[in-house]
Amino acid sequence: MNDGIFALIADSFPKIILPGLAMTLPLTAVSFTFAMIIAVVMAMVQFANIKVLKQFARFYIWITRGTPLLIQLYIVFFGLPSIGVIIAPVPAAILVFSLNEGAYCAETFRGALESVPKGQIEAGYCSGMSYISVMWHIVLPQAFKTAFPALSNSLIGMVKDMSLTASIAVAEMFYTTQRIVARTYEALALYIELALVYLLFCTVLTFLQRFVEKKIDVSRRQTKTIPGVTPENAAVREKIRFSNLLRR
Repeated sequence: MNDGIFALIADSFPKIILPGLAMTLPLTAVSFTFAMIIAVVMAMVQFANIKVLKQFARFYIWITRGTPLLIQLYIVFFGLPSIGVIIAPVPAAILVFSLNEGAYCAETFRGALESVPKGQIEAGYCSGMSYISVMWHIVLPQAFKTAFPALSNSLIGMVKDMSLTASIAVAEMFYTTQRIVARTYEALALYIELALVYLLFCTVLTFLQRFVEKKIDVSRRQTKTIPGVTPENAAVREKIRFSNLLRR
């Protein structure tokens, strides 16, 4: 590459990374937050086995996971105006990504909920805890720890998938890079530079994921076993532990 290419790369770097910091990452954070709310609700509905709501949750997950994300974006942004519903690019992106990622994370979180031993739930009830207390103090903390690696991967994937919002004129990194390419005709260098910026963002998130996973592993290793109670008798062990928790 000649000096002109290097100059172009240096000049375009802030123009690419700034939309990433100002649009791509905040858009990802907001969308993933809403997606987690949807995921927890859908997973809890299925875990509680509320029949009507469970069927609704399964239908939503089936539709969302069975259709491409890009088509969902097009339906919301380009399709809904034909029936009088007009949504701006950024809210449309948040809506679609929240619903889409919520469906995937719901299945991840449902599996994590079902991995919690039944004996621990029964021990909570035996200790006099209500359903909400059992879910809040026993089931959800363990489920979040189990689901964390998969949910972190979903977050990293969402950062990259945000490039699809360029198709509905959201001014994020890919959209900005496309405009620079249209002006300079240096597609190879600029798209490689964009890929490296995405790699930088995802690498930072990966290190944060590993840091939190280590903290979770440490907390699990530090959990003390109650003397005189065998590991096989999980219900008794949890009953004693949560009874002591209630007395504090």
